[in-house]
Amino acid sequence: MINIDRREFIASLGGAAAVSLLSHETRADALEHYLEEKLYASAEGNSGGGSGNDFPTVAELDAQIITRPFRRGVGTLLVNTRGGNVDLLTRMPAAPTLADFYEHRFQRTRNHCFQSANKARERGAQEEVVLACLLHDVVQELIRSDHGWWGAQMFQPYVPEMTSWAIRYHQALRFYPDAEAGYYYPDLYHRVFGEDYVPPPHIVAARDEALKHEWYFAAREVTVSDLYAFEEGVEMTIDPFLELIDKHFKQPKEGLGNDNSPVAHMWRSIINPDAPL
Repeated sequence: MINIDRREFIASLGGAAAVSLLSHETRADALEHYLEEKLYASAEGNSGGGSGNDFPTVAELDAQIITRPFRRGVGTLLVNTRGGNVDLLTRMPAAPTLADFYEHRFQRTRNHCFQSANKARERGAQEEVVLACLLHDVVQELIRSDHGWWGAQMFQPYVPEMTSWAIRYHQALRFYPDAEAGYYYPDLYHRVFGEDYVPPPHIVAARDEALKHEWYFAAREVTVSDLYAFEEGVEMTIDPFLELIDKHFKQPKEGLGNDNSPVAHMWRSIINPDAPL
């Protein structure tokens, strides 16, 4: 077992005030990253932060890949990244609605997305953008890597074009501050991606494209409402957003996953992630 210095861990996240703003899920993920770094440092006999601060380098994070039995980009439904066995999933209705997915499958991401949508609504964002905030991270139950593109694809047949556009481009804009919009590069990204991380070309290209687009504000609002949607002790439900969903989400009568859309297989994979093939 790795011993944890509680004060050191809290300081690495920016202090007690910063930690108080994080959800329980985010704290757990941060603890996981902290333990991974400690494990690597113990195995390699170094401090885990070669530049003298609390943030790992890209090379150090790469060296951790072979220290865990899963890939960091795997969806939360598919593997328990915190150790132990996965839970038995409840059965979905025969013709599942979006609300059914929030109840039965989007359990790790839903409260964050509810808070994000509520933040956007409080900030006066238009309904298509509030919907983007409501949906923007739930695809991480299936896959985390390039989740902006995966999420936009999964929702595109069912939502307004602006909504899927904002979901797609929020991923790239997260890496670029916009002080006027109130978005600053989070320290958490230094920890997750490495202090010397440089976004790959497709992220740079997406950022450049978004900056020139008339809907830039929509994707930027998702990043702002995303970053600050980690209020401790705030457990929200889907109820405040049901009217929004009824208005803007094209629910197939056959049920999501059964409508033979180009993305139905993604929904079926979330319905039954235990299918072996």
